[in-house]
Amino acid sequence: MAIEPGRDTQPIMTDFPPRTALRICFAHAAYRMQERFAARATGLASFEVRDAASLAARIGEADVLVVSGLWRNDLIAAAPKLRLIQSISAGTDQYDRAALAAAGIRLASAAGVNAEAVAEHAIALTLALARRLGEARDNQSKRHWRGMIGDLAQREDEIAGKTMLIVGLGRIGGRLAGLAKAFGMRVIGVRRDPAGGLNGADEIHALADLPALLGQAHYVVLTCPLTPATERLMNAATLAAMRPGSFLINCARGRCVEEAALAAALHARHLAGAALDVAVTEPPPPDWPFWAMENVLVSPHSGGETRAYEDNVIDLLIENLARLGRGEMVLKNGVV
Repeated sequence: MAIEPGRDTQPIMTDFPPRTALRICFAHAAYRMQERFAARATGLASFEVRDAASLAARIGEADVLVVSGLWRNDLIAAAPKLRLIQSISAGTDQYDRAALAAAGIRLASAAGVNAEAVAEHAIALTLALARRLGEARDNQSKRHWRGMIGDLAQREDEIAGKTMLIVGLGRIGGRLAGLAKAFGMRVIGVRRDPAGGLNGADEIHALADLPALLGQAHYVVLTCPLTPATERLMNAATLAAMRPGSFLINCARGRCVEEAALAAALHARHLAGAALDVAVTEPPPPDWPFWAMENVLVSPHSGGETRAYEDNVIDLLIENLARLGRGEMVLKNGVV
């Protein structure tokens, strides 16, 4: 790395391979990354692997790696040519940032590529809980036509006029705030730095204010990144602070919720229900308590899935390749 003449604030990368020598590895078990990349006709050489063993065997060939779930930090030692990892996922907690920096490997996240999808998924889960769609689907499979309900607490509800508390008011949370407002909800936002603005919410608070806010919300939605501050954010104490009969929706990371405490709050009927797109262990084991709970909706970490996903990631990749090709060090969504 050096400083480009006349640009004393912009470090430049001097060892990034030229386009003619560059080789990109796409590593994902399901996504059609190389197929969509080939459609761009960039002229760049690339190959694809679909499993961890194939990635370990071929990572030494790659200058650029596009990866998410197949990544393991011990691959660094086997990747002497590697200069850039473009994560396929927004979350990057699986990467050892210090080890990557020591090896001269840059890392960029895919933050924002699925913001629309996750926000729509979160509002869909909110509506599904309010309208008891999980129960309707279960009854359909049993060929059971449920009668009308006299118990108000067990009846379908409306979300208009209710309060949604969004923890993590970045791109996803801001879009969710707009959707919730369109349904007539009041929105309270919580973010790391409230100075970042309302981003569609009616009011904004710091994360430290969360315990005092939980009692106001009918729906608490997690769209925050996993950090030391958000790990086990929803624990026995914060779950107890939630409004009786309210709902928790987790579209963030499994480790943002203390699962045993959530199961206890649901069994005690302090919470009316929950919707979980993520789990601490994925896929969850057979004895995961939420599999069998009628008041819990589970989706398989599919909140960010969209038919545009591959192309959105490739847009980021091409931008970052262009920047490194010009010798720049500032990446879009740069992490390392």
